[in-house]
Amino acid sequence: MTTAVLLDVDVLRTAIQDEYAEVAACPMKGFHFHTGRFLASRLGYPSARVDSLPDAVVESFAGVGNPFSWGDLNPGETVVDLGAGAGFDALLAASMVGPSGRVIGVDMTRAMLDKARHNAAVLGLGNVGFREAYLEDLPLPDASADVVISNGVINLCPDKASVLAEAYRVLKPGGRAQIADIVVARAVPDDAKEDIALWTG
Repeated sequence: MTTAVLLDVDVLRTAIQDEYAEVAACPMKGFHFHTGRFLASRLGYPSARVDSLPDAVVESFAGVGNPFSWGDLNPGETVVDLGAGAGFDALLAASMVGPSGRVIGVDMTRAMLDKARHNAAVLGLGNVGFREAYLEDLPLPDASADVVISNGVINLCPDKASVLAEAYRVLKPGGRAQIADIVVARAVPDDAKEDIALWTG
């Protein structure tokens, strides 16, 4: 017999938005997770790609892995970044796909999106844009992306199956997903799933 998980999705999303708005505004504050250049180095991002970036572009990075460890992106590709945050991975992707390519970052936290747009302007990248939406309902047409990337965000989504279904929907036939995230080896107890503090850390 299974029990229904009593999780208020709106309360959860608000708590996550509040946490990551703080990461956007005060990245050096100190969180239960690492941020910035130290984290990028620790996760294996090549220094040649990161060292020349302005601090504002790197400081709010809070990923859990490196989606580009699965392979570089190709010039001309269209890329969707699920949970783009302040844009670190999306901006790296924009540099890889070049002016003939396109990157669309999607996030639900307005403060992060504002910072991502500012960072794109600082770098002078015109081939990247950011949209406010939930990953369970992407504002993108079917079969529109060559690559979907994501870094440490799907684990924060209450309906992971819908997120993955949406990623599949927007991928072109033969497209690929390059995802870095947190997984657990054992089922999470229902009472833990209902504890919003455990979702946000």
